[in-house]
Parts: sequence; structure tokens; C-alpha cells
Amino acid sequence: MSRSTSGLFFTIKLLVLGLKKGIRFITLKSVGQYINFLSYVRPQKAVELSYALFSQPRDGRLLKEKLPKVLRNTQTETFHHNEHHFQTYIWKGNETKILLVHGWESNSSRWKKTLPHLQKSGSTIIALDAPAHGQSSGKEFNVPLYAEFINKAVEKYQPDIIIGHSIGGAACVYHQHLFPNTSITKMVILGAPSDLKTLINNYVSMLSLNSRMFSLLENRFLMHFNFRFDDFSGQKFASQFSIPGLIAHDTTDKIVAFEEGKKIASNWKNSQFIETKDLGHGMHDDDLYKKVIEFLFEAKQ
Repeated sequence: MSRSTSGLFFTIKLLVLGLKKGIRFITLKSVGQYINFLSYVRPQKAVELSYALFSQPRDGRLLKEKLPKVLRNTQTETFHHNEHHFQTYIWKGNETKILLVHGWESNSSRWKKTLPHLQKSGSTIIALDAPAHGQSSGKEFNVPLYAEFINKAVEKYQPDIIIGHSIGGAACVYHQHLFPNTSITKMVILGAPSDLKTLINNYVSMLSLNSRMFSLLENRFLMHFNFRFDDFSGQKFASQFSIPGLIAHDTTDKIVAFEEGKKIASNWKNSQFIETKDLGHGMHDDDLYKKVIEFLFEAKQ
């Protein structure tokens, strides 16, 4: 990204974060109009700016000296992958291992309410910081890179179970599509989006981007990730899965539509779907965790 584009992006972030809802709406639409204008006069800059706004998280970073209490006194390990590094946190237990994969603008501390339920099983639990989140490196988040991080962690720890929330759940689904023959024997997916095209359509609508920008963005994904928007679909990936899965989604989720979870479950033959209500996107609930534990350990009880 150019220095001028980066500076503009930073200014936009400050504006959007600090404004009230009505003014925020106007600001976003103004940004969209500017990007639409650039799409005709400087299309490369338009793509850089629109992709940066889509892929660079504004929150979720952690400082080593100011870790949340839940992540202190854990065994930690830093992995290096190409030009990146990523962080893991380990709560030691028995030989059964569970890998936790958080979502957008979050970090491994999001599992604070989940941990006590999982620890009752005696399992060893490993949490992973996503690209550009927590203590992991980078400014950009994308699911293909997250899937690579997940795979490095899977190769190292050989987990039996993987649990993903939100876009972290989508990354788990994509990882299973890319690497079907791993140590993972069960998956739990909470509040996850299915289709990239749905996310892009929501983003385009939020900024009122024109059809030219939609095409420019899709070309950017094709060049960098070698897939079109329609190709990246959790429901398509899940149709290939043989391992057992549990998908849960809340009917009042305002971040990821309830229908997205149903899409994934509809094509995952060896899965069960749990519909929750009034949990929102966070999906923290004792009854839900009880069902997750039953799913994960019913054969061992």
C-alpha cells in the first residue's frame, strides 16, 4: 500500500471509530463515493484502499506486558511461517488436545468463558492468535493465511478437536477442505459465515461501492488467492467432509446472518445443527457449552 493510501486509511479509521451512528453512516458512504471515483481514475489505488478497509482489523491486538489474565501463566509458543509469526497459548491437560480458533477483531482471550467448560474434560487446550490479531504479526487478515497458521499448529500439536468462532470457524472449515487428513476427529463451528460472496456483498452495500469496484475486488482475490468469490463457500467445502461436526448459530446474530450457519450444516452430512436464541454473535451460554461437551466426549463417557 502506498504511503498516501495508508495515511488516508488511518484517517478513515479514526473518523469511523469516533463518530455517532448517523454521522458514521454518512462518512462510510462518502468513503464509498471516493473509492468509486478512484475506480475510474486510479483503479489500483481504489483496490488498495477498499481491500485495506476490508482486511485490516481495528481491534484485537495484545501487548505481551499487558496480557489479559486468562492468558497469563500459560505455556506459550511463537511459530514462524514465511515472513509471519503467530502466537499460541497452552493450558496443559491430558493427551486429548483441543485447538481454539477465534474470530475477527478478537484474540485468544475470547475463550475465557469457554475454557472452564472444556477444562472439565481434562483436555489440553491450545488457543491461536490470528494474523494481525493478538500477538501474531501482520496488518492484514485473510482466511487463506489463517488456514496456514492453523495447519502449522495442527502439525505441531496434533489436536483431536478444533473449535472455531465466527471467521475463525470459516478458517477451520477452509483448513479442513485443504487438509482433510490430519489428527482432527471432530469440529465445532460457532457463528461462522459460509460464503465469501455474502461478506463481500455486505461490504459493498455498506460503502455503496459500484459494480466496477466489485469486479476490481474480485480480480484482486483471483490474483492473490486464486479463487473467485463464488468459489469460496463453506457449504461447498463442508460437502466433502466425513468427520463429525457440530454447527451452532444464533437467530439474533447481527454480525453473521443465521442463514450462514444453516448453509454450512445443510451440506455437511455427518453433522448436527444447533439453533440458539438471544445469544448474539458471542455464543457464550452454559446450555450450549453443555451440548458441545456432550458432542465432543459422548463416546468417551
